[in-house]
Amino acid sequence: MLRQYELVDRVLSYDPTADEALLNRAYVFSMAAHGSQKRANGDPYFSHPIEVAGILTDLRLDDETIATAILHDTVEDTVATPEQIEKSFGPSVARLVDGVTKLSKIEAQSDNERAAENLRKFLLAMSDDIRVLLVKLADRLHNMRTLKFIPAEAKRRRIARETMDIYAPLAERIGMYEFMTEMQTLAFAELEPEAFDSITKRLEQLKRGGGDQVARIASGIRLLLSQKGIKAEVEGREKHPYSIWRKMTERHISFEQLSDVMAFRVIVDENEQCYRALGLLHERWPMVPGRFKDYISTPKRNGYRSLHTAVMHHERVRIEIQVRTQKMHAEAEFGVAAHWAYKAGGTIQPDVNSRWIRDLVEILDHAASPEELLEHTRMAMYQDRIFAFTPQGELIQLPKGATPVDFAYAVHTDLGDQTVGAKINGRVVPLRTEIKNGDQVQILRSKAQEPQAAWMGFAATGKARAKIRRFVRQKEQAEMIALGRRFYDAIVARMPAPLSSDALAEALKRLKLPDADRLMENIARGTIDDEHVMEALMPGSTGGLSAAVRRAPRSAISMKGLTPGVAFTLSACCTPVPGDRIVGVRRHDAAVEVHVIECPVLQAAPEEDWVDLAWGDSSEGGTGRLCVIVRNEPGSLGIMAGILGAQGANIVNINLSERDASFHTFQVVVEVHDVAHLMRILAALRAADAIVSAERLEPRAPLAA
Repeated sequence: MLRQYELVDRVLSYDPTADEALLNRAYVFSMAAHGSQKRANGDPYFSHPIEVAGILTDLRLDDETIATAILHDTVEDTVATPEQIEKSFGPSVARLVDGVTKLSKIEAQSDNERAAENLRKFLLAMSDDIRVLLVKLADRLHNMRTLKFIPAEAKRRRIARETMDIYAPLAERIGMYEFMTEMQTLAFAELEPEAFDSITKRLEQLKRGGGDQVARIASGIRLLLSQKGIKAEVEGREKHPYSIWRKMTERHISFEQLSDVMAFRVIVDENEQCYRALGLLHERWPMVPGRFKDYISTPKRNGYRSLHTAVMHHERVRIEIQVRTQKMHAEAEFGVAAHWAYKAGGTIQPDVNSRWIRDLVEILDHAASPEELLEHTRMAMYQDRIFAFTPQGELIQLPKGATPVDFAYAVHTDLGDQTVGAKINGRVVPLRTEIKNGDQVQILRSKAQEPQAAWMGFAATGKARAKIRRFVRQKEQAEMIALGRRFYDAIVARMPAPLSSDALAEALKRLKLPDADRLMENIARGTIDDEHVMEALMPGSTGGLSAAVRRAPRSAISMKGLTPGVAFTLSACCTPVPGDRIVGVRRHDAAVEVHVIECPVLQAAPEEDWVDLAWGDSSEGGTGRLCVIVRNEPGSLGIMAGILGAQGANIVNINLSERDASFHTFQVVVEVHDVAHLMRILAALRAADAIVSAERLEPRAPLAA
């Protein structure tokens, strides 16, 4: 453990203006606060915050950050209070300590809830000052280094999984690759011990069998560049076990099939020398196609810059080479922390990180559950990025598999919400099209558009999925409230006497609901039945009413203004369309199912769950299912399709259900406006000589496979 004077000397060695008294006070305060507390390995607990502070001195961070590291566990694990911290060390340190204070361990929380709340706090805190995250990453790194001393395997695995899923990606997103690599390696050893041991042994065997192969190749690269007048530092190493394991699992190959287990860094003085060195390397050894990446002209979202390539070396091995300057190397090793050397005071908040941090904070606002928060943030933090351009030439970074919907939300939330189409490299494409590296993407928008639930099927970024989910939830809630008000009006109409002016307010108190909207939503979802509502509005009112009067609305409930698939669903068994006589079935905590009155499914539903429905003056149409028999003659299918097109009926699905020498039977699903439109389509089909018959399919008639 670092002694007090050693820690202070470290800070003063790179920052002579540091507040020595602040560091000394923090050291003494923390030691006294933690007292006789012990860690799992038997060491004094005080050793942990000092080691965390030592890690941060390697990053050359300021005195406030080092003091925060020393104090970061005092509020959570000792009797020290935030007020004491602020009084002794000032508001800035107190704010930082609060940002990294560990949450109380609530045993009732699930792992996901604990991880999500932890992440939520860090993201909010680091959006104000990135130093919060730097301290927390150092804290987690030291905890991972001592993870083996925790006796409970389940706890070790939980910490390792949380590290792999949250902290290592966070380190990557701010460019701290050394932190990321060590955390991944330590977590991998805990989560996959057999794979870790196997790969580690293979690497040792490879090292023994190849002698000083890494050193020989590094020396050869250094000599080649030196002969051409480029002074360069060349470092070589075998890849880390987790990196190798991930490639093996992604490519479904064995260790022996891996051809690139060695990586080299070439560090030069100037940007121009990076490209000169790259040219010499490609001239000397064949380049592996598709492996060159220029992160100097197009840096990663976290600000990382370097040239990446892979070549076939004459020792019959494929090697990866990164070429960068000294400054790029410092930023690659320490990420956002490296910027401290280039800023005089203030907080570290480089522009290169601001967008992804804002994206993550937006996700916090939109996540409805811990599971959803973790899903979206993991998407936003993980690597494997592609680059695409707006028509104006702005560079947008996205994960692999991203679509125009992701692109639109990455540019601006409003653009994502209003997306109706997209052009990639000048060609109109479906919104589910995957964007490729270097594509130019133009988003087509309309103010009348709104996010669609179907986009969740192909949106790849956490930001896009969070926005879509939030809109869908809000729309569902709004429509449920609107439908619930219509049910409520029908309930009031069945009351034995007019309600008083304060009846609704009193009913909310009896039902323990905060407002009328929550009541309406519960009515629509069927979580409160009509009789309970009547009793809450007028106690004793249901006693003198028959069951039929209590349960049956006096008039049909209009679905005007409601969207199919949100507050109500059009049943697939009978596919009702506007104009059909319809009945709704109310399911507990679900949307109302709409059936045609003849649907046999209604016979299985209790009659008290039925509700009389009406389409209303305007509706969005539906789908009609047809059975069409055509003659087995060339052009018959084209005639059927032509008639449907002429009648304005878009074909949704078509299946050949029966076939013989004379006739073909098709089951066709078409979009229609209403029953009258469907009847016109059937009449037009029946009038054609090539068509033997055309009928609407009866309810529950299955579509052919």
